[in-house]
Amino acid sequence: MDYSLKLYVPDDVSEPQRQNAHRLFREALEMALGGAAMVWPMYEIHRAIVQQYGEAPEDDDLNAQQRLVFDSWQQAEAAALEAVFGPYRNLDEGGYEISPA
Repeated sequence: MDYSLKLYVPDDVSEPQRQNAHRLFREALEMALGGAAMVWPMYEIHRAIVQQYGEAPEDDDLNAQQRLVFDSWQQAEAAALEAVFGPYRNLDEGGYEISPA
């Protein structure tokens, strides 16, 4: 694994449930991005794009490579959050932090 994940789940979640949530999040994220080695680099580039252009950049703000990374991360993040919190999760439920290993 080339990254470290901290997943925020409710305090009343048992340790086995917490571990399962981490596993589900990682599996969904890695599957969507093409493997564990892609998570940190894609996250870092996505973060840089968001810092420069905001959470919803205009189509003409990004070049083709930036748009591909931005859209890929958005889709992977959505899949990972849905895998753990379900399709109808509230925005204030849970969250995560990713850092290099």
